[in-house]
Amino acid sequence: MTMLAGYDVPRLGLGTLALAVEGRPSRETAIDVIHAALDAGTRYLDTAWSYYLPTVAGTGTPGDLGYGETLVRDALATWDGPRDQVLVATKTGWRRTWDPTTGRYGWKADARPETMAADARQSAQRLGVDTLDLLYSHCDDPQLPYVEQMEVLRDLVDAGVARYAGVSRVGAEDIDIARRILGDRLVAVQNMYSPAFLDPEGTFAHVRSLGLAFVCFSPLGGFLDPVDERAFAGFEEVARRRGCSRQRVVLAWELARDPGLFVIPSARSVAEAREDREAVGLRLTEDELATLPPYSADSAV
Repeated sequence: MTMLAGYDVPRLGLGTLALAVEGRPSRETAIDVIHAALDAGTRYLDTAWSYYLPTVAGTGTPGDLGYGETLVRDALATWDGPRDQVLVATKTGWRRTWDPTTGRYGWKADARPETMAADARQSAQRLGVDTLDLLYSHCDDPQLPYVEQMEVLRDLVDAGVARYAGVSRVGAEDIDIARRILGDRLVAVQNMYSPAFLDPEGTFAHVRSLGLAFVCFSPLGGFLDPVDERAFAGFEEVARRRGCSRQRVVLAWELARDPGLFVIPSARSVAEAREDREAVGLRLTEDELATLPPYSADSAV
């Protein structure tokens, strides 16, 4: 258990992206997945304003919005467990897009001050809370200076819309800007990390030097983008010897890296959610860890 945003939680949480975007399961199954993760010990749920599917061209209709957040709300409302122990994080500053001519979904940054402020308040309403536990800025919107985006995030915490702040999809320069403006309101940085994406900008070391939590999204490689399977060869071998799944080994390897690292795999089924949780009890040996890549921008896959 490790402290994050005022909660003492296990470092393996549950991301809800896969439950809310393309390829998502039924709503009933999605809630079952969240329940299964919570029943197995998960106490950190991660969602976002932008976890939804547009049904019309552009960013969708008001009825499309908030799918991921209301999933979390409804799952917690119907869960027979200690709700007050569950940290719920959401993110603001991004939208989904859909082009009906190509049938493709995409993402669009929108971190304008008025948008971030309105979206954060909508997120609180959808999650059914007065104050968000942890609010991330979802990305660095190139339309405006990052300083302005962080000033809005600071103001939202100061106004009581959120208790703590985090930043996502950022490099060291943005992290330093966020730290300068947010101060101790900033508790976490959420960036991609997996065997297929070994932190090429070295943000992990920088985040930990500042005493912040590093939350890695897409810890199993992600599912919306192509993944280089060669990156997982060593993990496949350890899994074969251990008689368990590759995903369990990957997550155990990540958890072994540092006590300030959190992972938020996104499961689509109850079986996947339960398998992810098994990684908490898997202790890799020093010899096994030596065959797997370390945190290093110079690591060769």
